[in-house]
Amino acid sequence: MLAGDFAGMKLYKLPAQDKKLKKDGTPRDPKKIGKFHCPVFTPDGTQVVGFMIKMPDIAGMIKQPDRFVAYDAIAAGAEEIVVKEDRAAFDTAAAKRLGIDLDACLIWTGMDVRTVSGERVGYCADVDFNLRTGKVNAFILTEGGASNALVGHREMPASMLKGYRDDAMIVQDAAANLEFSGGAAAKAAEASVKVAAKASEVTAKAKVQAKKGAAVIDEKGSKALDKGSRALGKQLGKTKGMFGAFVSEYKKAAGTPAKGSGKKS
Repeated sequence: MLAGDFAGMKLYKLPAQDKKLKKDGTPRDPKKIGKFHCPVFTPDGTQVVGFMIKMPDIAGMIKQPDRFVAYDAIAAGAEEIVVKEDRAAFDTAAAKRLGIDLDACLIWTGMDVRTVSGERVGYCADVDFNLRTGKVNAFILTEGGASNALVGHREMPASMLKGYRDDAMIVQDAAANLEFSGGAAAKAAEASVKVAAKASEVTAKAKVQAKKGAAVIDEKGSKALDKGSRALGKQLGKTKGMFGAFVSEYKKAAGTPAKGSGKKS
């Protein structure tokens, strides 16, 4: 499963066993905790240990710090994602139970990717992992912006990961030679091979789609998106607070002016 599939989804807490029913006998609704934000990885980067949860503002005004929830503490409810056990599901208690140091854990998504030799290979956009064990299967690497719409992304096996150094994901040199998939150009090429008779028609359609993708992601929007996304990649211990407000950092890096700043975008 892709960690990105969780982004923006709401996390709920089920009522205690003795409080599942209201006084009138009707079921009590689950309580919203917050929204899934970023996946958190072990220091060696090979396993998802949980997610950062964006907490709602208090009274719509006061910001709350993000919280960490363990991957094995969440489950699918009837119509929502819920916390199975609240006492050891969050923050320090969850880290202690999992045997991890949150300050040493990583957020790969958004981090620049370089080979051992120093060649840049875009940045980590997402990760495919085993939902039951947390083990990473593959990392989704992309150049970002309009180029991603054209050439697609690379799926790098977790075995190619070498580690973390100088605020970047370090991977084997062979990662730079992985083929792209998912882009308009790649799809056009695949279609032209399968259906040679319609090659010109498919290519023409692909070019139209590529132009549409490039139009949607203009130069400023592309730069803002890339800056904001890459700003998320970091080691948790290097943030101002272990559970810092990552959304604020995203907007700041993307160049989105704060309310009342008077700046024009």
